[in-house]
Amino acid sequence: MEFVSSQEELRRIYKAPGERAVQKELRAIDPHSRNFIARSPFVLIGSQDAEGNADVTPKGDKPGFVAVLDDHTIAIPDRPGNNRLDTLENILVNPAVGLIFFVPGMNETLRINGEARITADDTMRERFAVDEKQPLSVIVVRVRAVYMHCAKSFLRSQLWNPESWPPRSAMPTLGEILKDQIELAGTAADTDRALEEAYRKTLW
Repeated sequence: MEFVSSQEELRRIYKAPGERAVQKELRAIDPHSRNFIARSPFVLIGSQDAEGNADVTPKGDKPGFVAVLDDHTIAIPDRPGNNRLDTLENILVNPAVGLIFFVPGMNETLRINGEARITADDTMRERFAVDEKQPLSVIVVRVRAVYMHCAKSFLRSQLWNPESWPPRSAMPTLGEILKDQIELAGTAADTDRALEEAYRKTLW
C-alpha cells in the first residue's frame, strides 16, 4: 500500500475547495455561532500532547453548558470523569484544540479551533455550579477559527434516525467489555452496577 506524503500529491487527488467553503471561516463568534453553542448539549475536544499524540474527548451537559464569554472566548466546565486528565494535560503542553459542537436532530455542526488554557478560578467555577457542585476546573478557549460544517456525514450515517440504530442488545455492556479487555475482578454485572451507581451520584 502506498501513502500520500506531500501536500502537492494530496491536492492532485482532490479538487480545490469551493469559494463558499473558504469564505465561511470566521475569526470570531457571530450571533449564529453563539445561538448554536447556546443550544448544544455536547462537544468533542481534540487535543495533542507535546509529541503529537492525539486525543478526542466528549463533554456533555444541559444545552448551553458552554459559555460564550465574548466574541473571541468560550469556557467549558470540566465535569467529573475518570481523572485520566488526557485533555487537560495535553493543553498544558500544547494549547491548540479543535472543537465540534452538536445539536440533537440537526445535521450541521459548528467547528471551533483555538488555543485553550485551564483555570481553577473560584468565580469562574462558581459560574458553572450545578446543585452547588462546582467543576474542579474550566477550560477557556481563545477562538481562532469558527465555521459551520455541512450535513453530509450525518446524512450518510443517519445518526439521528432511530430507524437506523442497532438494537442495544447487539452490543455488550461496558461491564462485559471491560471484563474481557482488562480482566476485572468480579462479574461484568458487578461492574455495570458500580457504573450505574457512579452515574447517579457523580454526574456533577
